[in-house]
Amino acid sequence: MKVLIISDAWHPQINGVVRTYECLSREMEKQGIKVEVFGPAHFSATMPMPFYPEIRLVIKPYRKLTRMIDEFKPDKIHIATEGPLGWAARKYCLRRKRPFTSSYHTQFPDYVAKRFAWLIPPLYNAVYKLSIKMVRNFHNRSDAVLVSTQGLAKQLRNWGFKAPMKEISRGVDTDIFYPGKKTIMKDMKPPIALYVGRLAIEKNLDNFLEMPWEGSKVLVGDGPIRKHLEAKYDTATFTGTKSGKALADYYRSADVFVFPSKTDTFGIVMIEALACGLPVAGYDVTGPRDIITHDFLGALDSSNLSRAAKKAIENSNPQKAVEYVRKHYNWQKAAEQFIAAL
Repeated sequence: MKVLIISDAWHPQINGVVRTYECLSREMEKQGIKVEVFGPAHFSATMPMPFYPEIRLVIKPYRKLTRMIDEFKPDKIHIATEGPLGWAARKYCLRRKRPFTSSYHTQFPDYVAKRFAWLIPPLYNAVYKLSIKMVRNFHNRSDAVLVSTQGLAKQLRNWGFKAPMKEISRGVDTDIFYPGKKTIMKDMKPPIALYVGRLAIEKNLDNFLEMPWEGSKVLVGDGPIRKHLEAKYDTATFTGTKSGKALADYYRSADVFVFPSKTDTFGIVMIEALACGLPVAGYDVTGPRDIITHDFLGALDSSNLSRAAKKAIENSNPQKAVEYVRKHYNWQKAAEQFIAAL
């Protein structure tokens, strides 16, 4: 079987969507399935995304994408994102009467509305409602919408999504992310609150950086608002992007992982942290709510991030958290779900 994944988020980007399809592709190829991912780097005509120049948007990709799909001759087509490539792939499938599946990876309406509100705050509600209508239209022609949790599926149904929904979980590489000794950040004042991810508007990082905290705050990652945050919050530590063992060492050496985002549909970084024995704190919203389902995994709060972080440390049971993650999250299982959905 030949599987084609079309995604506006792909290399050289570093984010949860890219990580997901990297890992799913690797597992499918182990099963003898040929997988190809078409992303922005396959196209010469691109432009920087407004407010986020690191992400390139493809300009008028339909004709070239059509040729690429015809040459690859996939048995299954999966559309990962709702960007220019995603819309072009959707157009191709509808014109050719080709079945396709799609994924809802990001709280796209909030993601877009926050960027407009950055310039003109009153636009938030109008843009948010318009974006819900847009993503609903995009996914309702899909043969199945792939979602990370049942909580997300419920939200989308409340928005009027009619296409069938299939749950595709996520995994964690336990050869990299595992509990161990604190090897770094030893000179910082404890407790150390850690964030890992993109430094972007939709990640709600001001709430993390402004929360009352007696210890240290460390942010691992990069993004368009890094310089702004470094200038505004000079007591926090910004490390830049880390990966592999270097990233795992930060998880192992912190006291609590704080996930302030309200726009992520899952958050792979949360299960990476848990796999290292680090408790997670976040808001009681879709994403964290579907992962932090037991006290020993961490704590959620509807409005107070500091309170959630302190409670997460109090509730911490690293051994139980590690055992739970290893039992419930692995990429082989996720790939099997993905193949079944296709």
